[in-house]
Amino acid sequence: MRTTLPRRSLLTTGAVGAAVGATALLPAAAQAAPPGRGTASQARFDLGAEVLDGGEQVVTLTLRSPALAPVDRESLTVDTFAVHVRATSPLDGALAYEQDRVVTAVRWSGRDAVLELEHGQDVAGASTLLYTSGRNVRLDLEYTITQAAPLRKRGSGAEVELGSFVQGELVSPEVDAFTHHQVDGGLKYRLFTPSSKGPKGAGRRKGRALVVWLHGGGEGGLLTGGHDYYDNETTLRANRGALGFATDEAQEAFGGAYVLAPQSTSAWMQDGDGFAPQIQAVIDEVVAREDIDEDRIHVLGCSNGGFMTLKMVAEQPGRFASQVPICGAVSGPEGTYHLSDDTLRSLAETPTWLVAAANDDTIDAEANTVRFHELIEDSILSLYPTVEWDGVEYPGHWSWIYVARNDPQHEGMRIWDWMAAQQR
Repeated sequence: MRTTLPRRSLLTTGAVGAAVGATALLPAAAQAAPPGRGTASQARFDLGAEVLDGGEQVVTLTLRSPALAPVDRESLTVDTFAVHVRATSPLDGALAYEQDRVVTAVRWSGRDAVLELEHGQDVAGASTLLYTSGRNVRLDLEYTITQAAPLRKRGSGAEVELGSFVQGELVSPEVDAFTHHQVDGGLKYRLFTPSSKGPKGAGRRKGRALVVWLHGGGEGGLLTGGHDYYDNETTLRANRGALGFATDEAQEAFGGAYVLAPQSTSAWMQDGDGFAPQIQAVIDEVVAREDIDEDRIHVLGCSNGGFMTLKMVAEQPGRFASQVPICGAVSGPEGTYHLSDDTLRSLAETPTWLVAAANDDTIDAEANTVRFHELIEDSILSLYPTVEWDGVEYPGHWSWIYVARNDPQHEGMRIWDWMAAQQR
């Protein structure tokens, strides 16, 4: 398995922001300290990431060092440390971006110092991903920290200098809650396992529900053009599609649910016939291993995954408790329909909720989602005019944001509750 990790370079800087130098290769005790300041101490820092509606970003840096224990908490300010990032592509090492990060706030977590970084839609230099060659790939991130202002010891007021900084892990709690797996000879996938202490009730008589999330075209592997990239990472990091169902709110709605996110080796629409049995093999493996109620397996996905949702139900009629195709399409670039109108009509046996935005300029909503709604009897349609959340307007194709936030409603019922109520 190819795994892209942040570089573990040893980054050494002086107390006033000197550049990285040859002392980076020396242990902290061997480095010269400014007169009267004692020996500079080493700190390790982890990158704290969060998957926002527009994708994963680094939102905090957490510094750990014994030297921080006696520090006066009030001496840590937004000006104490300067942060710089250099991001390169895992495909060819090309520079994706390089810039300073803005420290917006500081706080203490026990003895650790936490630097909060500017983040949000369109904030440059925050993303953990690069979109290239039609795919999202996980960047190699190299962060440099310099101490630009002194920290002070409690009582004495003596200066505390962190002279070197070692980059640690990328920590993304929601993503890290999913475990890595791969079917022997088949697809990689990530799996969220519900708490054994979760709520019980009628739905627990036969096991937990299983929610299968099928990603969009940008989150598959890239095994063409001389590339060998298949990371089992971007499926979760590019958007909140799968993560939404692992939240406490969703878990409560389902009475505890497994969340399964297979990763295509390319894009589902490139070979729907070939990928359908591979996805089913992933589902079968998880069902055989975990405590799952086979009458409550739900399939949903966005864009390419919206197509693949319909395809899975067509290939396995009566297998799924519900389907939620989001901004999906069933025709290829040459106009050849992967699913006929008759096939789409036959999907009415499976409870269906369709979601899209009218201003989608990637996949025409009228020609696809609205048409599916007309063909699939008793289907529910949530057609939004645009994609907007928390005052931010996103591209019209990103209607999966609404499902990940449990926003679609029909007759007073939200989509997660509706899914949870469906059984074969």
